[in-house]
Amino acid sequence: MKKYILIIALLFSVLCLNVFAQTKQYPFEVSKTGKGKQALIFIPGFASSGAVWDETKAVFEKDFTCYTLTMAGFAGVKPQPNPSFENWKNEIANYIKNNKIEKPILIGHSMGGGLALAIAADYPDLIGKIVVVDALPCLAALSDLSFKSKENNDCSAMVTQMTAMNDTQFYDMQKQTMPRLLAETSKLEMVVDWSVKSDRVTFAQMYCDFFNIDLREKIATIKCPPLILLESYFINLKPAIEGQYKNLKTANFQYASKGMHFIMYDDKDWYLGQLNNFLKS
Repeated sequence: MKKYILIIALLFSVLCLNVFAQTKQYPFEVSKTGKGKQALIFIPGFASSGAVWDETKAVFEKDFTCYTLTMAGFAGVKPQPNPSFENWKNEIANYIKNNKIEKPILIGHSMGGGLALAIAADYPDLIGKIVVVDALPCLAALSDLSFKSKENNDCSAMVTQMTAMNDTQFYDMQKQTMPRLLAETSKLEMVVDWSVKSDRVTFAQMYCDFFNIDLREKIATIKCPPLILLESYFINLKPAIEGQYKNLKTANFQYASKGMHFIMYDDKDWYLGQLNNFLKS
């Protein structure tokens, strides 16, 4: 009798584990493609879809297994309550651990680059390499040299401001903003549309939260090789840019020759060449 009770208990435990695995809700959607032994995890930037990596994946998914994220609340993905940079960082790390992805290479653009830095810093034995596409350890400090991250950052004013806009006002704001970030005009409407389809509360909360992030000290714990790809204008700010990364001793800095923030569109051939050299080295 005891034997049967033990078997039933074990079966119940397995069932619970399977149900948990199936119902675990991460703050992102994942698209998995490719069949290579080495995994790439693509993290898009603020309010962007994972589709921002489509042209990159087309080049690399024949040799790598690609996990492409779109964060909850961005680009039409269903939002989750109380989004935060800290939670997103930890949940990407949990996804890697729970799915037993061995030493993945993180490739992050903008906010996604910040997440790649933070994950590699807080989970230094989990990650194989990182590629940071036009992101800084502390964005706010680029314009405010005295910037100090707030311990209890209140984003309610930003949320109120963003949610008070009607759809036309918000679209017009994004339409005016995006040409300062993207030179490739054929992609402008698509990128604007990602913002417009984003949940307004998530948009405001994460904009405010990310602007409060300061990773300048934390990146000292990163063990894996880092490639830092930066937009062409940043060569003019090289001391300030590389000063932010001074604690990441092994950083490999490369500056694009043209274009703006969306390097994967604006200087595509250069970007793919840099990525290819780094991934296969």
